[in-house]
Amino acid sequence: MDTRKIREGTTEVEVPSAAIEDKLPVNSPVFYNSHMELNRDITVAATSVFVKDYFNFEERPPSEIDYVDAMAASGIRGLRIANEIGLRTTLNDWDAEACDFIEQNIKLTDLSDIAEISCRNANTLLYEKRFNIVDLDPFGSPAPYLDAASRSAVHLLEVTATDTAPLCGAHLNSGIRKYSAVALNNEYHSEMGLRILLGSIARHLARHEKGMEVLLSHATRHYVRAYVGIKSGAKNADRTLKELGYVTHCDNCSYREWKKGYSVFMEQTCPECGTEMKSGGLLWLGKLHDSIFCSKVMEEIEKRPFGKKKKACKIIQTCLDELDIPFFYDQHRLCKQLSVAAPRIEKTIDDLRDKGYAASRTHFSGMSFKTNAPISAIKSILSDIY
Repeated sequence: MDTRKIREGTTEVEVPSAAIEDKLPVNSPVFYNSHMELNRDITVAATSVFVKDYFNFEERPPSEIDYVDAMAASGIRGLRIANEIGLRTTLNDWDAEACDFIEQNIKLTDLSDIAEISCRNANTLLYEKRFNIVDLDPFGSPAPYLDAASRSAVHLLEVTATDTAPLCGAHLNSGIRKYSAVALNNEYHSEMGLRILLGSIARHLARHEKGMEVLLSHATRHYVRAYVGIKSGAKNADRTLKELGYVTHCDNCSYREWKKGYSVFMEQTCPECGTEMKSGGLLWLGKLHDSIFCSKVMEEIEKRPFGKKKKACKIIQTCLDELDIPFFYDQHRLCKQLSVAAPRIEKTIDDLRDKGYAASRTHFSGMSFKTNAPISAIKSILSDIY
């Protein structure tokens, strides 16, 4: 296989040359996606912040903290964790060719003292062994591996999902099968997908008497990514499950409401316009970010030589500023309903705040916002602008 050296962060590895030119076959066992460098940059920063916060390095140095990249492919993600943070890293892939490739990269990076290869089925490895940190980054859906990953993760679980069509409602039945949830394919479908993934993670963790604290989660381009701290014990699992619930949404006027609970009664007729509403869930209605954690991740990104530093900072800063309430509003959709031109998004946010409501931009969409204002007040403000 023709290879080429590339550098991400301070880590240099070999990857298939075809991957650099986006010509690598999807079914290649040694998969490398250059477009996910941003994801990996944030992963290094977030993982570094977590281990610094959680572990006392005098008692337990980084080389004694276990991290597993359950589907390593070229090994770039796990090798960056080993090289740039110093964690004891297991790079797992069930394809022998990929494992040979990873072995070459371990030698290239001179990390054989803290990085090891595992050539096994991801579920088998995760069911048999516990790791302080489990990183699940499959090509496609993480659903088949969530139970094993939830059982294996002791302190931190990191999950990427690229199957946004099932998560966001475009492939409804597929989403129901994979995540046991109904996704609404509406204007906030990206946030819907992220919350359905988090809801699924919460339920899998609860089966193993674990709860979770969402430290950071975001939807970027074609994927969603979540970092959840593990809280052991049945009581923590019970508290976590109380953050699950349902949403009802009116496609006609964009009214929506949500309620927490496994079994809840929600109005099916829109109180604003009388249209029959659609229901979605079960999904996560709790926090998407921890502000203190995100602030530290921002500091970590700024001091590291990341290739995607500017984009990473923008995502984390917007997450920091984002209101901690479910479901954003798409300004263009609202203005189309009102038959008015869309103002600057900053103008809309300022006007909402002037009326006494909380409002912010959202990382999900550049032309959307979050607010605690009722839909009637939002539309009144947008109408009054012109």
